[in-house]
Amino acid sequence: MTQAKNIFITGGASGIGFGIAQSLAGDGHHVILADIDEQAAEKAAHVLSDKGLSASAVGIDVTDTQAVSALPDKLSKTPVDILINNAGIQHVSNLEAFPADKWQQLINIMLVGPALLTQAFLPHMRAQNFGRIINVGSIHSLVASPYKSAYVSAKHGLLGLAKTVALEVGTADITINTLCPAYVKTPLVEKQIADQAKENGISEEEVINEIMLKPMPKKAFISIEELAGTARFLMSDSARNITAQTMVLDGGWTAR
Repeated sequence: MTQAKNIFITGGASGIGFGIAQSLAGDGHHVILADIDEQAAEKAAHVLSDKGLSASAVGIDVTDTQAVSALPDKLSKTPVDILINNAGIQHVSNLEAFPADKWQQLINIMLVGPALLTQAFLPHMRAQNFGRIINVGSIHSLVASPYKSAYVSAKHGLLGLAKTVALEVGTADITINTLCPAYVKTPLVEKQIADQAKENGISEEEVINEIMLKPMPKKAFISIEELAGTARFLMSDSARNITAQTMVLDGGWTAR
């Protein structure tokens, strides 16, 4: 795949989303940074534009059905060829104390949102007989950790969504896959470290070494460039028959 594509990335203003956007924009693609914080998305897009990269911004609440369904018309000048469902939040609590509205919010952002966005952008992908949908899942799409019931449930659900959509679009050159990294050092994970330390009554250093990195034989955080490189491969013609797959970047975690 040599032709430049339009790539829509949710949670694109910061963290994994921005890192992937920056890397793929460097390949000559146009990236659309989508974020619930429109000002942050615009600022991030300007950062890329100032580097000579092609980027634009859009404010979107991925749980707003009407706003999501209106996106194809809103983006008619840059129709989406590749969707990267990355937006996410975290809340750490045992289930008994987990606020019901927060539990629902995590599911809506990380599972319902990707389904709504996929629904919105599939017609164009079908019409041009090309599309790539890449979900940013997690090691928690495959395993569980205590105090993360909503997050684990949402990330597990992404795998079921991908399998189902892959069957529905199998006759077209459209694929849907899920990146499943172990811990990536982002602001979201930094907050988790503090939350886990509080929940478990241990130091932040102990959280990193005894909870986050202990299950990984490689004992290292996953880099954003590793995720961007895997996304780059999934976008390529070489990956046109890779669909409904779980791309696990876990340092050997699930080998145990």
